[in-house]
Formats: sequence, structure tokens, C-alpha cells
Amino acid sequence: MQLTRATVRTAVLAALAEDQSADDVTTRWSVPAALQVEATMIAKQPGRVAGLPALREVYATIDPTVTVRPAVADGDPVLPGQPLAWISGAAQSIITGERVALNFVQRMSGIATLTAAFVAAIGARPVRLLDTRKTAPGLRAMDKYAVSCGGGTNHRLDLAAMVLLKENHLAAAGGVPAAVRRVRDGMTGEGRGMAIEVEVTTAEEAREALDCQVEWLLLDNMSAEEMATIVEWRNTSGSTSQLEASGTVTLDTVAEVAATGVDAVSVGALTHSPTALDISLLVTRDHELN
Repeated sequence: MQLTRATVRTAVLAALAEDQSADDVTTRWSVPAALQVEATMIAKQPGRVAGLPALREVYATIDPTVTVRPAVADGDPVLPGQPLAWISGAAQSIITGERVALNFVQRMSGIATLTAAFVAAIGARPVRLLDTRKTAPGLRAMDKYAVSCGGGTNHRLDLAAMVLLKENHLAAAGGVPAAVRRVRDGMTGEGRGMAIEVEVTTAEEAREALDCQVEWLLLDNMSAEEMATIVEWRNTSGSTSQLEASGTVTLDTVAEVAATGVDAVSVGALTHSPTALDISLLVTRDHELN
């Protein structure tokens, strides 16, 4: 997915307000106001980069005279010691924005790096790696953009993007056929049309969902054998339903899951528990203004 300037600015403004960047007493009282510096953002471990739009927006907001020159592009692989960007301008401004800039780039690069590792584990199989809505509150677009930088595919962005009938919906509606019927009636009543996905946890529910001819089945916490069986049912029935595997999929198990013949694998861990990429921002040159 692509980030808009407005989306990035909203996230950055919230982060800077949280950090009280306008009243950075430590920097204001310790760093000379006239001091101009150049700083370098450097990767300290191998990974995949994401978040450079947020880096630019942090400094555009704090001080438009600060210059940010990216050394890489979002989605690029990097090695330890490799520069990600050079930032030049007023030392006070650069140091005030350091933490917020790093928070965005480290988190988003961590998501991109983990995503790239899952994509590599899937290998050449024609299986898409999907993200979920298990994102940091207020940062969903940023998190999902980072997934795309790592080679993953964005699933539904929000509750209005598509229908996803999960276990609580099915329980409240009276089962798979009843829930699908009610959804289709609702779409007709509102004059809307969108894809329907049904979460299934048993073979019986999978059969019911296939019979309902929904666009997607979410195979939740099933064994590889169970998923392979449902793939065979789908293929032999002539159904056009896409199959998504989900539920505690790890780097150690994703290849086995992908080998069952499903069309996609969704991994909540991409955004709900990424490890931030280790990145530093260091002043490398300074001079006093005359």
C-alpha cells in the first residue's frame, strides 16, 4: 500500500505532541542555538528498511530548514553500518526529533524485516503473505505500509473494507449458512457489494462455506493435513473460493502451511509483535555559524 502525506503527518504530529517536542528543555538549554550539524542514520543490524517518509515528515514539521537526504529507499535490504539517511541543519532541531524519527523507522523497519523473512521462508510457492488488523492503535496504515515494504500483501485495512465472518459473528448469527445469508441480504438492502470471507475451524464449517460460494475461507488453527484436505475439496468441487491459512503461523511452520496448496497465509505477528530494527542516529559533523 502507498502512504499519503496526510496519513504520515497525522501520525507524526501525534508522536511529536506526545514527546512535547516544542518544549525540549534538555536540548534547548544544552545545545547552542547557532550550531549546525550533519547527522547520519545508520543500520546496526541487517534488515529491510521502511519508514523514510516518517523520517522526512518529522523534520519537516520540527524545522523545515533541516535537510533529509535518504541513502536508501523503503524496501531496500541493508547491512550493519550502512547509512540510511543524512540529516543536516540546526543541531537543536535534529536532536529534538531524533527519538520520534527513530521510533518510526525502527518499528517500521522491524515489520518489513520480519515480513521479508516470512516471504523468504515461503519461497517460490504461489502463496501470498497477508497481514492482519493486529496493528498498533493509530498506526495501522504505517504498519501495513511496512508490511508491503517487506514483500507482504495487505489484507483488509478496516471493518468497512470487506466482510469477514469470524467465530463470534457465526455464533451470534446461527452458523455459517445463516450468517452468509444475512450478510447477502444486508448488502442487497444497502445496495453494496463486497467480498465475503468466512473463518472456519472444522471440516464441517469448511464444507458449509464452500457450499455458500463465498470468496474466501479463513482456515483457522488447522493442521497441515486438514488444510490439504480442504484444498482438495475446493479443487475437485470447482469452487472459486480462495483459501487463507491463519493461526500461530511461525517462521518454522510457514513453509509447511504454504505447501498445503492454500492461496494465502496471514500472520498477525508481522504487526502485533515485531522486533524493532536496531538503528542509530549520530551527529557526524558540526560547525558554528558566523
